[in-house]
Amino acid sequence: MPVINGGDERQIDRAARALAGGDLVALPTETVYGLGARADDDAAVARIFRAKGRPSDHPLIVHVADQKSALAFAARWPDSAQRLVQAFWPGPVTLIVPRRTGIAEAAAGGHRTIGLRCPSHPVAHALLVGAAALGVPGVAAPSANRFGRVSPTRAEHVVGEFGPELLVLDGGASALGIESCIVDCTRAVPVLLRPGVLDRGAIASVLGQRLGDRGDSAPPAPGTLDAHYAPLARVRLFSPADLRNALAGFNQPKLGVAVYSPTEPPAGVEVDWQPMPTDAGRAAHELFAVLRALDDRGVREVWVEQPPDSPQWEGVRDRLRRAAAS
Repeated sequence: MPVINGGDERQIDRAARALAGGDLVALPTETVYGLGARADDDAAVARIFRAKGRPSDHPLIVHVADQKSALAFAARWPDSAQRLVQAFWPGPVTLIVPRRTGIAEAAAGGHRTIGLRCPSHPVAHALLVGAAALGVPGVAAPSANRFGRVSPTRAEHVVGEFGPELLVLDGGASALGIESCIVDCTRAVPVLLRPGVLDRGAIASVLGQRLGDRGDSAPPAPGTLDAHYAPLARVRLFSPADLRNALAGFNQPKLGVAVYSPTEPPAGVEVDWQPMPTDAGRAAHELFAVLRALDDRGVREVWVEQPPDSPQWEGVRDRLRRAAAS
C-alpha cells in the first residue's frame, strides 16, 4: 500500500475505513508516528504486536478523538485525569486510568489499567473523528517502528521500518519529536511514569500537588523499559568534560564514530559531528531523526554529550539513557 496524503479528506476517509475493517494504518501525531489498529478489536491489535515484534503483555496507548471517547475505555475517571485533560488535551499527555472490563484487553496487554491520549495533530484528529463515525471508539497506536528501536517522526521512517505494504498516512514531520509523557492517575498521588516535552513542574502545577515516586506498584506503561529507543549504532553518553577528554586523545580520524554535542570537537579531531541544539524543544524535535540519519550513514558508535540536568531536558535525557542501555 502507498504513502497517502494526510491533507486530503478522501485519503483520511480511506485510512479510517481501513481501521474500521481491522487493518493496520500508520498515522502521524505531534509526538511520533503511530502504528494503529482499532482498540476494540483484539485480533486487529494482535497484528500490531506481531508487526513490531512487541511482547503482547506490553501495553499500548489508545488514541481517542475526545474525552467522551476516552470514557468508553475507563472504569473510573479520577479527578487528576480530569485536571490534566482540561489543561493538556488535545496534546502530548497520556493518562493511565482503570480499564473498563470487556474492552481493549489486548491493547492493554491484559492489564487492568489503560493508557489514553487525545493527540493534537490535525490529521490524527481528523482520522480519529472519521473512524469514530464508523464505529471505532479509539485507535491503539504505539510508535510505528520495530520494538525497542528508534521511533519514527516522518512517513519515510515508517516505510523504512515496515516496507511499502503498510498504509501510511503522511502528516509531515512530527512537531515535538519524542513520545508523550505518561501520568499514572490510578493512585491518590499521580506519578510521572515517562517524561515528555512537558516538564514535571507544569504537570504538578495543574494537579496542585507534587508528583509521587514511581515505586514498585506502578502499572505497566509503554516506553518504560530500561533499554529502548535504540539505533543500530551503539550510543555512549559522556559528561561534557569526559567528552572533551575523549576527543582530545584522537590523533587520527576516528572512523565510524559520530559526535552529537552542542560544542564542536577540537580543531584537528576528525569525527562526524552533528550539532545538538541548545534548546530542549529543538533537540527533542530532531533527536530520533538524527539517530536514524547517523544509522543511514553507517556510523558504528554515537558519542552523545549529556544534556543539562534541568526539568526542560528530562524527556530528551530519558530517551538517550534508554538508547544507551540497549
